[in-house]
Amino acid sequence: MPDNPANIGGTFPHLAVKTDHTPPRTETGIGALMPWADRLWFVTYVAHKTGGDGTGLFTINDSLDIAKHPASRIGTYANRIIHSESNQLIIGPHAIGTDGGVRTFDDLAGVRLAATARHLTDPENKVYFLGMEGEFFEANVHTMEVAPLFNLNKELEMSGIAHFKDAYTDHGRVVVANNSYFHEDFDRGESDGRLAEWDGTGWKILARTQFNTVSGRCGGTLGRAIYAAGQDRASALLHVYLPETGWKVYRLPKSTNTQDHAWTTEWPRIREVESERWLIDASGMFYEMPAMTYGNALRGVVPICRHLRIIPDYCSWNGLLVLAGDQTTPIEDSNPFAGQPQANLRFMHTDDLWQMGGKPAGWGGPWWQTKVEESRPSEPFLMTGFDHKCLHVRHDDPTSRHFRIEIDFQGTGVWNHYDDITTKKGYGFHVFPAGLNCHWVRLVPQSACTATAQFICT
Repeated sequence: MPDNPANIGGTFPHLAVKTDHTPPRTETGIGALMPWADRLWFVTYVAHKTGGDGTGLFTINDSLDIAKHPASRIGTYANRIIHSESNQLIIGPHAIGTDGGVRTFDDLAGVRLAATARHLTDPENKVYFLGMEGEFFEANVHTMEVAPLFNLNKELEMSGIAHFKDAYTDHGRVVVANNSYFHEDFDRGESDGRLAEWDGTGWKILARTQFNTVSGRCGGTLGRAIYAAGQDRASALLHVYLPETGWKVYRLPKSTNTQDHAWTTEWPRIREVESERWLIDASGMFYEMPAMTYGNALRGVVPICRHLRIIPDYCSWNGLLVLAGDQTTPIEDSNPFAGQPQANLRFMHTDDLWQMGGKPAGWGGPWWQTKVEESRPSEPFLMTGFDHKCLHVRHDDPTSRHFRIEIDFQGTGVWNHYDDITTKKGYGFHVFPAGLNCHWVRLVPQSACTATAQFICT
C-alpha cells in the first residue's frame, strides 16, 4: 500500500484490480466479497472462462494492503457462502479455513460459478454449486470431491442461452435463478429466464422470466422468508416464500431500463449489511428489506436511492459497507471507448446510501399487454417512499372500461377500495395526491380485456 493512499469518495485507487490487455480484452468484475480470517476476501470474474490475467482471489487487510493469493485461479466466479458445520468460507472454487488456509475444488475451477447453496440431505458434509450454463453439482467440503447432478437447461425446459445467477436453500427446497432475457423476449413477454425449486425429488418451474438473485435469513422459525428478485417488461419482481402461504408475488418499480438484458444485470443481490438489517438491489434501486415477515405478508420494503453503479456484491467489513464494482468492460472491444479492464471497491457507511444516488424514482406496474380477467385483482405494486405517483391504464378495446384501485396501507394483505378509474377510448389516468403513501396498491378490472397499467413514481 502506498503511503497516504488517495481516497476519492470512499474508493482507493491502489485497490483496483486489472487484467492484461491480451489475450482479448475481457472484464474484471468483483463477483463476491466476504470478511473472513481477519481479511476481506474477494474473487473476480472475467467475461468467459479464459483470459483475464491479473484476476483471481484477493485479500485486503486492516491496513488496506491488497494481495493476490497464491492459490488464485482465473475464471468467472460470483459465489460465496459460509459452511458453518466445517467453519469454511466457500468463495469461487476455493474453501478457506478460519486460519486463512486455502484449498481448491479443482473440478470446478473451469466452471462459471454463480452460487453455492446448502445441501438438502447432508448439510454437514456437502454443498451445491450452480454454474452459469446450468450445471448443478454437489461437492464434499472435506474431500473436495465433486459430482454433477443436473443439467438445468434440460430440467427447466430451456432452449436458449442459459445465464444462471443465484441459488439458495431453505424450507426443504433449493431455489435457483436464471436471468436469460434477450432482445426478442421483450416482444413475446416471456423468456428462458427462470425461478425454479427442487425439493430433492423433482424440479418445479415457478416463473418464466428474468430472475437475478435469491436469498433469505437462516435461523429462527417464524417469519423466515425466501426472497427472489427479478423483472419482466412490466416491472421489477419480488417473489416471497413462506411455509404458511407458499410463494407470493410482489412488484416494485424499475428505476432504470439499462438492466433489461441478461448480460447487463451483473449480479444484483439481497444481503444483510448490518445486524438484522437487509438491503435489496433491484433494477437500479436500493431498498430496505425486513429481516423477518409478520402476518404472512411482506411489509417494510422502502426505496433508498436509484443508481447506475454495477454492484455484483456488497457486505459489511470493519464497520463499513463495501460495494463491489465492475467499472470498465471492453469484452473483446465490443466497447471501442473502453481500455484496460478493471474494477474497484467503494467503502462507505450504510446510511451513506441515502446520498449515494438519485432520490427514489421509477416506473412499473402489474400489467403490460396482459390478459386480465373480470374481478381478478392484480399483483401488489409498491406504493411507499415516493413523493408523487400517477397511474396510466390502456387496453385493446376502445370502449370505456372500469378499474377499481385498492390499497393496502398496513402491508398486511388487507385491501381497501380507494378510487375508480374509467377509461375513454382505451386510455385513462389517475394522479394520486402528493404525499399519499401506502404499502401496496393493486387494480381490479371490472371486465376482461388486454390491459397495460403502469405507475410513474417520482
